Amino acid sequence: MNILVLSTGNSARSILLEAILTDLGYSSFSAGSKHAGQVHPVALSTLAKHGIKPDNPRSKSWDEFEEASGLEMHLVITVCGNAANETCPVWFGAPMQVHWGVEDPAAAAPENQEEAFETAFQILNLRAQAFHALPEDKRTAEALAQIGTLP
Repeated sequence: MNILVLSTGNSARSILLEAILTDLGYSSFSAGSKHAGQVHPVALSTLAKHGIKPDNPRSKSWDEFEEASGLEMHLVITVCGNAANETCPVWFGAPMQVHWGVEDPAAAAPENQEEAFETAFQILNLRAQAFHALPEDKRTAEALAQIGTLP
């Protein structure tokens, strides 16, 4: 299953969820509508703290995953309000799309960023674990939207 995680900057939340899902065995990717061009260092240290080593993380534009890329996405997850409200490209195979909004830890004051990233990680990890535990035949849009409301 190919999963694309979208955010605005693709430097924090989408990087966290991509790495968590990959660690669970999914082919996961992330991108941003206005990518920052670099991964936030606290996102990487938070993942390392939890024993997750992302494979070559980088901030990239969602343009890389348009239909022309040839990579079929089965699920697109947006993790912030901005990406959910922007016009998304046409995705090959018309995948299921769901919104799992999380506050942007990169927007926290520098002295609060470690805590903000840990909170974002815990929320996204809980949701990813719930998704992973859900039998494939139960992964409906409604069920995935419910997962997005988990604290």
